[in-house]
Amino acid sequence: MDTIKNFFYLEGAYLILGAIILLVTLFVTTRPFMSPGAPKKGLGIVALVLAIFIGAHYWVTTSRIATVKQAFEAGKPILCESRMLRKMAQSIEIKKGTAAQWRIEGEYFVSPEFVRPFHIARCIVK
Repeated sequence: MDTIKNFFYLEGAYLILGAIILLVTLFVTTRPFMSPGAPKKGLGIVALVLAIFIGAHYWVTTSRIATVKQAFEAGKPILCESRMLRKMAQSIEIKKGTAAQWRIEGEYFVSPEFVRPFHIARCIVK
């Protein structure tokens, strides 16, 4: 169940965009100038392409999460997107064993020095 929750969290925006694309496809393929089989063919092809793209994005993201977790445990520096510090710095460096006392809780990097946690999906190995 946790995997499904993670999938919807990571891919939710893309699933909504995919639904909108499918609605546009349905609208276009049901116009009078289209052939009678166009809705079935169009929706099938577009749904297949969207499923492949969304699935590939999820696979790449979960692979990156695993890589970042392993690198953090090995003591390598991690760069995370900071949405709080937009004016000063766009990213923050996280490293195990520093004064900030970083640790992993589920899918987040947490430190007592920062109010908000950093989602591991928004991080890369430096």
